[in-house]
Amino acid sequence: MPSVLARGVRFNVLRLGRGERLLVLLHGLVFDNLSSWYFTAAARLAALHSVLLYDLRGHGRSEQPPTGYTLDDMALDLAAILDELGESRRVTLVGNSYGGLVALWFTRRFPDRVDSLVLVEGQLADTGYGRGMRETLGLEGEERDRKLAEMFGDWLARHELDGRLDQDATKFKDIADRSLARRRKPMTGVAERLVQDTSLAADIARTPGLTPAELAEIGCPVLAVYGEDSDTRHQGEAIAAALPDCRLEIVPGAEHFVLLHDTEELCDRIEAWLDELPPGPPPQP
Repeated sequence: MPSVLARGVRFNVLRLGRGERLLVLLHGLVFDNLSSWYFTAAARLAALHSVLLYDLRGHGRSEQPPTGYTLDDMALDLAAILDELGESRRVTLVGNSYGGLVALWFTRRFPDRVDSLVLVEGQLADTGYGRGMRETLGLEGEERDRKLAEMFGDWLARHELDGRLDQDATKFKDIADRSLARRRKPMTGVAERLVQDTSLAADIARTPGLTPAELAEIGCPVLAVYGEDSDTRHQGEAIAAALPDCRLEIVPGAEHFVLLHDTEELCDRIEAWLDELPPGPPPQP
């Protein structure tokens, strides 16, 4: 995969599709990286749109500097990546979990660069997710394996099957377990270094969340998608109430990992909403 040097950090970047509208897919914290989009929704979205994926600083295959993990850093990183790629189009930001918070922050910081937003289980602030990842890293043996399988097993199995789901439940679980076993060491290695050897946790802790007044400054159209049983749903309801132009959609029976566990329904909702928007804006001069 190609890389981009932006703000002194080398980022792992991937581009897909050739559509007029540019979707920037933003992933979540610590264990996550661009592959959670790549092996779920990216290909389907890229069939109609241009798609940009990248690993946030410190995540996946991007460089892991010791400092610089505030939300403002994340927003400035994205602006610099777009500049390095020569992208002058206003973008549609599609943020999953913490990526939704990055999308909101970027939009307030650079409103002229954003056309619309999609929040998938997006957050107002990191309300314990980073702490939860630290706790997961502290688990050992079967307990850690069980937690990782709960979080990522279905996604890894879909990756192994190249998105196909034509397997019975027993075989699907077996594929997920074997896939997780192969990826556990590199997955946890990056996460452990990120949590233990960088300022990520401290930077997140000292970064204020977005207030209703700050959210009210975001005037672009927003789609907010949350699981019916997600512990983040209340944040989605608060975000939707504060944003001037936001459609809140609830996925029945879903929890926090809508992207990984309810991919097709999520794509259906994103594509239907994008179809209602005006065509993607032309590049800025």
